[in-house]
Amino acid sequence: MMLRTIGIACLAVGALYGADTAASRLQEAHEVFMEIMDAPDKGIPQDLLGKAQCIVIVPGLKKGAFFIGGKYGRGFIVCRTASGTGWGAPAGVTVEGGSFGFQIGGQETDAVMLVLSKRGAEKLLSSKFTLGADAAVAAGPVGRTSSADTDLKFRAEILTYSRSRGIFAGISLQGATLRPDKSANQELYHSGVSNQKIAMGSTPPPAAAAALRADLMKYSARK
Repeated sequence: MMLRTIGIACLAVGALYGADTAASRLQEAHEVFMEIMDAPDKGIPQDLLGKAQCIVIVPGLKKGAFFIGGKYGRGFIVCRTASGTGWGAPAGVTVEGGSFGFQIGGQETDAVMLVLSKRGAEKLLSSKFTLGADAAVAAGPVGRTSSADTDLKFRAEILTYSRSRGIFAGISLQGATLRPDKSANQELYHSGVSNQKIAMGSTPPPAAAAALRADLMKYSARK
């Protein structure tokens, strides 16, 4: 029975990482972003989007699943171009981390992270990045404007959010580790190009990213 349960767990984890495609996850990331921004009184403040250097969107982040309690998901980081007037190509990322223990079941949530500083963006695009350890992280404010929020949020390099069952809120993702998703990048770009070269270089974006990049421009124009 124990071996059977472990086998089921392994198959489920394998399904999480291998059943869908990078293009379909890009579409999901776009849908998550638009659903959040279509509710301006409950979404990410647009003035914060205007200040962001990068955004990370992880649709369907799994939390507390099977024998390893923690967070598991695959998504993308998109950063501003060198000129700051547009958004570059998306680079694949995986999110993982948490405590170990016997846990069956869990929940699924969408995670969004705003990277507000160039230093935070550079660190996030490295080979391994841990939220809270490699850059200051805070739960992001929610609403039409962030002007009434405390200074503490603005001292953070990364603001984090999650959405589960229609509820969107700032939430701490302290301790979660982000790594490049090499298989997603291989699928999208047919090469082993690094996340840094994809997100902050001149890598042509894939067609699957067109809708997400267009709507990032729409909602994050700098004034």
